[in-house]
Amino acid sequence: MRIEFDRDTCIGMFQCVAEYDAFERDEDAGKAVLADSEETEPGRFVREVPDDEELDAKFAARACPVDAITVYDEDGEQLVP
Repeated sequence: MRIEFDRDTCIGMFQCVAEYDAFERDEDAGKAVLADSEETEPGRFVREVPDDEELDAKFAARACPVDAITVYDEDGEQLVP
């Protein structure tokens, strides 16, 4: 499973931070940060989700009010949102 984060879309509500430890607050920018991720294109960050963190990753994506977080399964199918 992988998670993708569109930082440009993020509005800094930080609900993802409460749901998934992989997200951190960047108070200076007023946006979240996806730790240990790779920027695959400007403003888009991707990381693999360990098996024991899958539920938290899904909750973070569901909690995002602007759908800046997307979760995909191993086959590339979008799971959330």
